[in-house]
Amino acid sequence: MHLIFEGSFLYLSTFGKSVNTSTGVFAEMWKEYTLADTRWGVADPTVVSLEILTVLGGVPLCWYILSLLVKNDPARHYWIVVLSVAELYGGWMTFCPEWLTGSPSLNTSNALFLWVYLVFMNSIWVVIPLWLMVDSYNHIAGSLRAAAKIKGN
Repeated sequence: MHLIFEGSFLYLSTFGKSVNTSTGVFAEMWKEYTLADTRWGVADPTVVSLEILTVLGGVPLCWYILSLLVKNDPARHYWIVVLSVAELYGGWMTFCPEWLTGSPSLNTSNALFLWVYLVFMNSIWVVIPLWLMVDSYNHIAGSLRAAAKIKGN
């Protein structure tokens, strides 16, 4: 997701100057999303900055976590928490400034844009990281409790 979809946004917003002035399949996909949030069409500096972190930081971290998962290395849980916090922070920094200024770039007058594009599609980036953090917490805490129990015996 980060590499292909958000990477395409980043490419269009830096080399193509903006989604709105670009052409192609990914430009059309992002143009559709800009109907709900216009910042994505004009290469808003805050959004582009967050996507630089997501693509250049999040993508390598995702690949690293996948390699740990393949090896069944429990250290993956630490990195899952790190990535999940980054996802939550990125979502917060994408939308909180917009909410604080009265949401001038968000089109909430259309049910599709509000409930599908803005709420559903962005909730995925909240629900999944929270779920992964709870799962990793259970693994980390369970391991520490088991180690403490062995040490105490």
